[in-house]
Amino acid sequence: MKLFSDVELGVFMDELDEKLQVLNDGFLQLERGDGSPAVLQEIFRAAHTIKGSSAIMGYDKIVRLAHEMENLFDRLRKRELTANQRLTDTLFLALDTLKLLKEEITGGQTDVPVDGIIASLREWAAGGAPAPPGPEVAAPPAAAPLDMDEDVLREAALRGYSAYQIDVAVDQDSQMKSVRAYLIMETLEQYGEVVACRPPAEEIQAGNFAGDLSLVILSREDNDRLRNILMTISEVVDVAVTPVAAPVEAEKAEGPAAREGVLPDQGHGEEHKLVKTVRVDVQKLDNLMNLVGELVIDRTRLNRFAEVFESSFGNGELVDTLNEISNHLGQVSNDLQDQIMKARMLPVAQVFNRFPRMVRDIAQKLGKEIDFVVEGKETELDRNVIEVIGDPLIHLIRNAVDHGIEPAAERTAAGKPAAGRLLLKASYQESHIIITVADDGRGIDTGKIRQKVVDSNLVEAGEAGRLAENELLDFIFRPGFSTAATVNDLSGRGVGMDVVKTQIEQINGTVEVATEPGKGTRFVIKLPLTLAIIRALMVAMGEQVLAFPLVNVLETIRVGRDDIRLIGHDEVIVVRGNILPLIRLAAYFGMEAREEDRAYVVVLGVGDRRLGVVVDRLLGEEEIVIKSMGTYLGTVKGLAGATILGDGRVALIVDVRNIVKDYGTVEMAHAG
Repeated sequence: MKLFSDVELGVFMDELDEKLQVLNDGFLQLERGDGSPAVLQEIFRAAHTIKGSSAIMGYDKIVRLAHEMENLFDRLRKRELTANQRLTDTLFLALDTLKLLKEEITGGQTDVPVDGIIASLREWAAGGAPAPPGPEVAAPPAAAPLDMDEDVLREAALRGYSAYQIDVAVDQDSQMKSVRAYLIMETLEQYGEVVACRPPAEEIQAGNFAGDLSLVILSREDNDRLRNILMTISEVVDVAVTPVAAPVEAEKAEGPAAREGVLPDQGHGEEHKLVKTVRVDVQKLDNLMNLVGELVIDRTRLNRFAEVFESSFGNGELVDTLNEISNHLGQVSNDLQDQIMKARMLPVAQVFNRFPRMVRDIAQKLGKEIDFVVEGKETELDRNVIEVIGDPLIHLIRNAVDHGIEPAAERTAAGKPAAGRLLLKASYQESHIIITVADDGRGIDTGKIRQKVVDSNLVEAGEAGRLAENELLDFIFRPGFSTAATVNDLSGRGVGMDVVKTQIEQINGTVEVATEPGKGTRFVIKLPLTLAIIRALMVAMGEQVLAFPLVNVLETIRVGRDDIRLIGHDEVIVVRGNILPLIRLAAYFGMEAREEDRAYVVVLGVGDRRLGVVVDRLLGEEEIVIKSMGTYLGTVKGLAGATILGDGRVALIVDVRNIVKDYGTVEMAHAG
């Protein structure tokens, strides 16, 4: 087997993930009755790409399975087979096997069996029109790639790409003909998209390469340049580049929209592959953000130097030039910071794409009909936030399908459509993203919640009767709280909704719930667009500046020394008739305390907990870039990071979540 570098393996795995998602989306469309040529062509290409790239990497089991899937898709494309529920079940099983084989590469699985699913795929393929004679695993004829990718040629022509057939002759005395073939293909990939190859990549991998290679490439380069590039490769003796014309009926068939350059939506197909992208480690983006911070500091120092220079020497051409340089540097640094932040953003489709399959499987298991609608997949969010929201959404969606949406018979009896509707939607709201999970099911029975909190001794019966609906709904986020009558392998143990709230609050988000009996339930999650930049309330403790994330700041108040009372050894104040515990930030961090007659108190809130923090001075709000404390300092209790201020000073970011958790009170007790 050919050995590949970590970078090459990473590129292969990324492409494999992309093509598996294409197959997943295509199978869901087939199951919904969309067996259009575009869908079938898309999944055929995905299987073909998986087969080819896996053959080059030497993953034979993936090659065998993808080859049988490709054969079956070809029969579907030719209308020799019709998709039905049993067939899509088999296809999903094949997809799951491919995912296991992917995990086998990374060491997550071992000895994944493929013979059974391969036999099933062959049986399906044989169940259609008789297959042409010949070996069961014979490679397609040489012209097949051109025939099956005519729509790619049409799309390429509309987007300004030219198609070329390139015939390359390698020196017959070469001892490494296959290596030369790989080098030719890799070189061409830098200048366009290779969409066909003869002989196929798997045959080259097997050593069946005599030295003549033919490829079709989509490129914006001209044919002479492509020929000259290939002729620079050692042991390439001749190259012929022939333009391949797009089908003449393309313009007529596509209509005015195509002539204007508007392409049909084909999911994750060739259009994505024609876009030039570079994969960048997110750590490099973080490093760039840190460098921008340094640039901002130097810009501020330059501003101050310009002010000193002007005050010392007065106005003049040199001073004006210095101010101009300073202003331009400020504009460039701001633009650079904005662009780096955009580079860190990913569409929420990275998370949303996993849910249609999950909903489909759960609905089948429960015997329910679900119309799952996903909106706003293109909405972008910081990758660090995206990594966190997956688990909370899994719990919300699973609960909606299991508990929220009724079985078809119950829905019909209530005058509802047999299929329940489940909505997953992402949208922007100012500097936040809103994710909505809503169903049209039976809703949450607040009466059951009221009874459960009494039975569980969470509140007394009299107090429970006075709780408002929103207060009752907050109990569903308590650990272990569940009103489900039975426990199954999907839900009912009360271990999901507390995870939802905890994980969302960890990234400074909030979750709200609204319900209407018989109409359904809606969860609304509000998240910051990024965790790298936040708005903060800046305060001072002596000469040290500290920052409180503004999302956790409820209010600021000024109190006199006589307003502070003692309960035991703990300081408290009374705010609007309620007791609020206090901590002094100077004492917490071991700083020198300042005794004054009046003090500033920052009231913090995390979830339903509240805490007052005594500080020396309030400096105002500011947008800050979060930096880690680094490996040298490590984790410091009470601090979540640091930021560099415009004057070069370092401000410490307070870990509000843990401080409030340790010292805050769950609800303000009445002072009496």
